[in-house]
Amino acid sequence: MLDDRTTAATTWPTAYPEGYAVVDVETTGLARDDRIVSAAVYRLDARGEVEDHWYTLVDPERDPGPVWIHGLTSEVLRGAPLFGEIAGEFASRLAGRVLVAHNAAFDWNMIAREYARARGEAPTRQRLCTIALAKELRLPLPNLKLESLAAHFGVVQQRAHHALDDARVLAEAFRPSLHAAARGGVRLPLLECRPLTEWTDTAAPARVGYQASHGHRSWRPSRKRPPCPYPNPGRYTAGGPLVQGMRVAFSGDTSTERELLEDRAVEAGLHVATSVSRLTSLLVTNDPGAATSKAVKAAAFGTPVLDEAAFTQALRDVAPAPGGRRAPAAPPPQAPASE
Repeated sequence: MLDDRTTAATTWPTAYPEGYAVVDVETTGLARDDRIVSAAVYRLDARGEVEDHWYTLVDPERDPGPVWIHGLTSEVLRGAPLFGEIAGEFASRLAGRVLVAHNAAFDWNMIAREYARARGEAPTRQRLCTIALAKELRLPLPNLKLESLAAHFGVVQQRAHHALDDARVLAEAFRPSLHAAARGGVRLPLLECRPLTEWTDTAAPARVGYQASHGHRSWRPSRKRPPCPYPNPGRYTAGGPLVQGMRVAFSGDTSTERELLEDRAVEAGLHVATSVSRLTSLLVTNDPGAATSKAVKAAAFGTPVLDEAAFTQALRDVAPAPGGRRAPAAPPPQAPASE
């Protein structure tokens, strides 16, 4: 157990959540139609103390995918419950708590899709990504992998890519992170969990090697996002880092689902734009020569362009906003408005 004597007298921010559900899921892959093969939840109280934990295998009703990563073969998963059979217990672990995960956009999207398939809804309304929190705390990590976060706090990992051990490691690393945030008065990087409840079976043309953002068996969540808290630092410079507050637009098909890419960008502190203007810092597209309105405008404005692979790589090390500045809070909108 980590020594928390220095945090014993911490004045706890009243705006912090009342409880957390630290989650890890192992899956058959990264695409829209991939499934969960195991899940674990550590429930924590308001100060990050462990209350209990839970783990289950899940029958994905398909090939288990990268067995060399998660170790769950078809034989191991034979007889495991279907997601619909554990959905109620899983929901009871999430209810009323902030979902915490390392790369939370991925875990949340996988969970939300499973509930959508089961014609249900996960009872959590906010998530916290420990990658985003590490950046807020400016932790001196060599990279943003879970193993690096764990090593920073002296947490020993026993079985990497096993959902229960990954969740344990993250829970133990999250607790001192939470206390450090409380001591420093750091705003927790909470994001909304938008339920995915609309199921469609319409087919859409697909390019080989790319995953269409909408199409066959897709879920369409609300696109409303919280405003980016950082001012726009300007355009992206080729070869340089992404910087919090940069205005990023996406165009065309992507190998990773569009919503997941956008969520990763938001959690890194970027502003996801729905259109391209002279203020756009960067356009992400795998086909810059396409005659889409965003690509055409980017060419006209001289907006820098990155492909998906380069953008994903750059997301691993987003530079903090200059001087740690945040944009002033905007007044509540009087009526819905598009960007």
